[in-house]
Amino acid sequence: MRTLVLDQGYQPHRVVSWQRAVTMLFDGKVEVVEEYEHDIRSVTLTIKMPAVVRLLRAVRGRRGVKFSRINVATRDAFRCQYCESRLPLSKLTYDHVVPRCQGGKTRWENIVMACIACNAKKGHRTPQQARMRLRKEPVKPKWLPVVAFRIDPACSVPEAWTNWIYWHGALEEESAEPRS
Repeated sequence: MRTLVLDQGYQPHRVVSWQRAVTMLFDGKVEVVEEYEHDIRSVTLTIKMPAVVRLLRAVRGRRGVKFSRINVATRDAFRCQYCESRLPLSKLTYDHVVPRCQGGKTRWENIVMACIACNAKKGHRTPQQARMRLRKEPVKPKWLPVVAFRIDPACSVPEAWTNWIYWHGALEEESAEPRS
């Protein structure tokens, strides 16, 4: 079971495990907004499993956007940066513009999303060496959309989340392709 985390303004922020949500609750970082029917039991305590929680403090953005697979994919609009195919996250790979074997680092300015075919074609070469055109120069974003997580439409969305997610646009039920 997963728990939807809302920011202070009740906007979807991220999805965490129910265990992480309980830890955040006992650390005083969140309040429970919706619960599942399931009980969590310890020797001295029984509580309902949290389905939706809300952060009690504002999300700090001073450190900048965290480098992660989902954030790189969001920056690149879920498109291969070589052939521009729009794909679900599961069909995209990291590509080091300057390969690691040539001294390239894993950081915002050297990573783009690529489809498996283009990544294989490029191999351990730079785009110039592989005679491939990089569509957009990778940069560290100053910000990303609030909802930077995707919910796989193949998985069922817990009923407890629907009031919070549907505020921000209907989920795509038939297509696994992310929206931009």
